[in-house]
Amino acid sequence: MRSHRRRTSIRRGAPALLSAAALITGGLAVATQSSAFATTTTPTSSAASTVHTHRLCSEPSKPGYMACQSVVRTDVKAQKSLGRHDTPKGFGPADLQKAYNLPKDGGKDATVAIVDANDDPNAEKDLAAYRSQYGLPECSTGNGCFKKIDQDGGTNYPAPDAGWAGEISLDVDMVSAACPQCKILLVEAKSASMEDLGAAVNQAVKQGAKYVSNSYGGAEESNDTSADDQYFKHPGVAITVSSGDSGYGVEYPAASQYVTAVGGTSLKKDSSTRGYSESVWGTSAGGEGAGSGCSKYDAKPSWQKDTDCAKRAVADVAAVADPATGLAVYDTYQASGWNVYGGTSASAPFIAGVYALAGAPGSGDVPASYPYTHPDKLNDVTDGSNGSCSNYLCKAGKGYDGPTGLGTPNGVAAFTK
Repeated sequence: MRSHRRRTSIRRGAPALLSAAALITGGLAVATQSSAFATTTTPTSSAASTVHTHRLCSEPSKPGYMACQSVVRTDVKAQKSLGRHDTPKGFGPADLQKAYNLPKDGGKDATVAIVDANDDPNAEKDLAAYRSQYGLPECSTGNGCFKKIDQDGGTNYPAPDAGWAGEISLDVDMVSAACPQCKILLVEAKSASMEDLGAAVNQAVKQGAKYVSNSYGGAEESNDTSADDQYFKHPGVAITVSSGDSGYGVEYPAASQYVTAVGGTSLKKDSSTRGYSESVWGTSAGGEGAGSGCSKYDAKPSWQKDTDCAKRAVADVAAVADPATGLAVYDTYQASGWNVYGGTSASAPFIAGVYALAGAPGSGDVPASYPYTHPDKLNDVTDGSNGSCSNYLCKAGKGYDGPTGLGTPNGVAAFTK
């Protein structure tokens, strides 16, 4: 069993808990404990003004539990339905495919697994609405594209939870945006404990998934290396993990040497040749923003060469995560339809989809190493910071940095051997 895992040391900017009744804000009504956060004001380097958000998942209430890494805009009114000529607020698949130079086709028959806690009873229905809105191919149980299982591989789904349901909606929508031809396997853990989530990771690999996304985290512990071997050491499988949403500081399992730790950016349209620019999601003041730093316990992988961190440095790569430049997501389980979401819970499943576009990893490889052999195939993010430190672990710059790793996708070449 994993020992006590508190997040308060990492999530320094976490807002105080409120009653569920206080959370009917911005058109999003969530009634379970995992959404019990106050609305917060979020300054971002990319926004002209502050935006208001709350986290979908609360701080863990028991030892050894994780929290999901997603936030919702509460200053943007949710839309249950859209008019004939309306479009959802936030970036959609076409925006992301253009921003990251992704092929519209590719990934056919590849299975991307999403690992989350608790059940989203509306997952398949909401996914269908998202994909229909954006003209993406059908992905349903009926046509074999979508499959939902419990952590044991069956259909004895865990208890529903509104916060994790929002996380699930974000995850499946981001995989769809990155890789519309991919199949999606949703593996629902019995609880948010590392044991159950880890068992779900193992089940995803057992089911044959070569790409597994994990959008949760907790504070590091001295026995994390045991969890590495038990849950995340799967050669030939690309496992992505959110780096965190509380700015500078390291979380687990992003610190695992066997996973691709995914940081976050603010993504803006501009007049450049690319058509977009990016900076670190966060501010030098810390608080909400992409997680990063130097692990206390996990060994440095052989392929990671940065100089000021003797152990595992986080992150490896990044993608959009800032709610101020957030993503359109459709979620109706105790929620109000179209919302704008952010967090590194968006970037991790998106990068899992990019790995799927790039093709199956080598059978004995740790795919987290691939971007380090192709850094020139990424968009280097050189502006912004996610907290206060003296070096690249919290400050963007040329080449590797903590908040955005080696950069963001520019096609799929960086995600192959």
